[in-house]
Formats: sequence, C-alpha cells, structure tokens
Amino acid sequence: MFGKRISLFKLFGFSVSVDASWFILAILITWTLADEIFPAYFKGFSAATYWGMGVGGALGLFASIVFHEFCHSIIARRYGLQMKGITLFIFGGVAEMEQEPDSPRTEFFMAIAGPISSIVLAAFLLLVAMIGKRAEWPKPVTGVLSYLWLLNCALAGFNLLPAFPLDGGRVLRSILWAVKGNLRWATRIASQLGSAFGLFLIIMGVLQFSIGADFVGGVWSALIGMFIRTASRMSYKQLLMRKTLEGEEVRRFMKTNPITVSPSISVEELVNDYFYKYHFKMFPVCDGDRLTGCVTAGQVRDVPKDQWGRRTAGDLAKPCSAGNTISPETDAMKALSVMSRTGNSRLMVVDKRRLVGVITLKDMLKFLDLKIDLEGE
Repeated sequence: MFGKRISLFKLFGFSVSVDASWFILAILITWTLADEIFPAYFKGFSAATYWGMGVGGALGLFASIVFHEFCHSIIARRYGLQMKGITLFIFGGVAEMEQEPDSPRTEFFMAIAGPISSIVLAAFLLLVAMIGKRAEWPKPVTGVLSYLWLLNCALAGFNLLPAFPLDGGRVLRSILWAVKGNLRWATRIASQLGSAFGLFLIIMGVLQFSIGADFVGGVWSALIGMFIRTASRMSYKQLLMRKTLEGEEVRRFMKTNPITVSPSISVEELVNDYFYKYHFKMFPVCDGDRLTGCVTAGQVRDVPKDQWGRRTAGDLAKPCSAGNTISPETDAMKALSVMSRTGNSRLMVVDKRRLVGVITLKDMLKFLDLKIDLEGE
C-alpha cells in the first residue's frame, strides 16, 4: 500500500510514520482551509492569518488521525495483537497489524475504539472552543478549534459506515463472524459491501465533476471510492493468503537447486551470465557448498561500469542476515512478513549454514492462486 515512508516519532512503543503521499494531502488541506473554508466563515482577516489557520487546521487533522489510530493500536495491544506501527498516507491513516484478530470480540472492540476516540476528541475540542469563546480568545484560534471538533465528528461518522476495511465494516465483520463462526465468510461479505460502497463513491464523484457541480469534491469522492474498493478487495485476499499459508513450511515452496554464483567471478560476468540470463534481482553467493552472502541488482548498480571487470561478486556480497535468509522449517507467513518488511521478494533458505533452496514471493502466490482455484474461496 505504501511507498517511501518517513519515520516521525515513537509513542507508547508505537512508531508513527508518514508516507510521502500524505504531504500531498497536507498541502491540499492547508490550501483549501486557507483559501476557501476559513475565509467563507471568518470574515475580515489578513491572508497571512488565513494561512496560519490553514496550517493549524492541517496539523490538528494530523493529530486527530494519529489519536484515532493510537486508540486502535492500544486496544489491539490490550488483546495481544502485534502492531507494526501507524502510517499516515494520502487517504488518512492506518494502524498496521501483523495478524488478524483471534475472535469477534477482539475485532469489535478494536474497530469501535477508533470512532469512539474521535467522538471523545470532538467533545473535548468543542468544550475548549466554548471556553475560548467565553474567555474571548482570538477568533482565529476558536475558529480552528471549531473546525477540528466538526472534523472529528465527520471522521467518526465516515469510519462508522459499514464498508470494509473502514471501522464500521470491521464492526460488521465482527458481528457476522460471531453469528456464523466463520471469519473467511464474514470477511468476504464485509469486503463485498466495502467494494460496493467504493463503487458508489466513484459513480457519485464522476457525476459531480462531469456536471460541473463540484469538480474538486467529485475528484476526491472518486479517489476515495477507488481506495476503499481496492482496499476491501486487498484485505480479503490478504486473509485468504494468511489462512492458506499458515502452517505451511517454507520447504514446501522453495526451489531446491537454486542458481548460485561464485565469489570469484567478475561483476561483468555476473551481469551478463546471471542477471541478464535469469532475470533475478538477487543471487546467492557460495564458496563450494558454503553460503557466504548474496548479491543484488541494486548493489551492482552502485558500481561504476568501468569497474565491472575489476570487481568481483565476492566484493559486493551482502552478508547473510535475518532479512535475506530463512530456515526450511519456518512458517510461510513468517517468510511473507520478512519479504514485506525488507522488500526482498527472494529469500535464501539455509540449514546449518548450507544453502538448501530459495523461496520466492512469486512461487507462494502461484500456490495460493492454485489452491483457491481448486478449493474455492
């Protein structure tokens, strides 16, 4: 889902990051508040004041989303779920779980915590805004506070819509799960509703900007609809993947005779005889039957081309680590987790310092597709 992330801070053990796409949202919100919303409701201020209010409103939105996701994460931790952290991106924020909830009760309370937190925050901001008005605080300050309490009400209301993977969709899934006792079925129904809601937003957005009623609003409606539609389908596929691969050992998917390179060959030979021939982005480097590391296309790219004939694969080899190796007995879901965390689509399978195979994301996805075709969803 995410591209380049920028880590901001840690709080209560949770890491908060910003996806590069979120800066687009921050700029758009600041500009909209400073140029349209605040001037429409608060007359007579200078352009600099409106831009200051716009920045304050955008920062308040940032804090509100972080607070919302923190509450999800704290409840998830309370129920024993491991959280990767919180990431803000162009469509809001997400608390990233490493596993599915283990019961409908856990799912319900974790999901409902977000909207409740937004309602509580809205009530607090409304109270502060009222106190500020009575104390005759500057109107720009109370104006931003008023905007933020309304925004948190809207955030709670939107998230309560029964469209998976929104919070309301997760609440619905928990109820369906509790009724039938089948997480896969509940997820399929909730994701279908989420996909349908996303399609509705897309259609409404297209109508808005096609008839000229609200071009910017229409574009945003269509983009949010596409995001929800894609996210609902992706969430269901991730569940299928988890349920299909859990309990399967890495040895089931690994190729047992991987192509390896000698540490003594030149980078030029490595490129021509391996990268261009086999089209892999990573090769194990072996000295006899001993694994010494791996070499990637990225490492080769960092070597000036006029040095390819003088440098060797051994010079470039990256040491073996938990990020590029895995044991044959490891659960396949752990392998997927490593691939996701490191960005490596191929891992070396090592047993007692010997290379026994290579596992790839492509091979696991092929198995997943085949199993779904044979056994159904």
